[in-house]
Amino acid sequence: MKIRTPSLTITTFSQAMAQSVYENSQDDDTRRFVPDEVYDSVEEAYEAIDFLMSRYDTTDGPFVYPIITNDDGKNIGYVQLCKLELEEEGNLEIGYHIAKNFTGKGYATESVKAFLPAMAQKLNLKEVYGICLAENSASIRVLEKCGFTQIYQGSGNYQGKKAQIIKAIWKKYNLNYNF
Repeated sequence: MKIRTPSLTITTFSQAMAQSVYENSQDDDTRRFVPDEVYDSVEEAYEAIDFLMSRYDTTDGPFVYPIITNDDGKNIGYVQLCKLELEEEGNLEIGYHIAKNFTGKGYATESVKAFLPAMAQKLNLKEVYGICLAENSASIRVLEKCGFTQIYQGSGNYQGKKAQIIKAIWKKYNLNYNF
């Protein structure tokens, strides 16, 4: 897969990305919002990449793709679709993370806007969920800008713990956004 936007390229992982994946996993936001994606070593990141690459040709994912800047080729994060935990079969959730040094530039929004329609077509999806901590205002804004509609706010499961969450839904026919 290769999706090119004005600023970014969403592509497949390679083992050569292990160092940048490890480095991106070390920031405070990763530890706070996606602690299961913090790697203790480059070798651990390499193993994760190996697993993620093995999922590309499956139908059940997770489908995780690195985000690379077009101007300097830096790996700045990822965008993904994965099965919802404890939910009915077939429902997928969007996930995204931009390393802290690259946040505030619209990269998450740009990535999700490009990724969702392409993956919806590839996997024949009609809807995708977005779940984030209620305190994660940046992630909530990304979901809103990408056409998600909030359907729940309250207590829920997040990263295996009870927390205050926002749950939103994106429907394939609702593509009201521009770059």
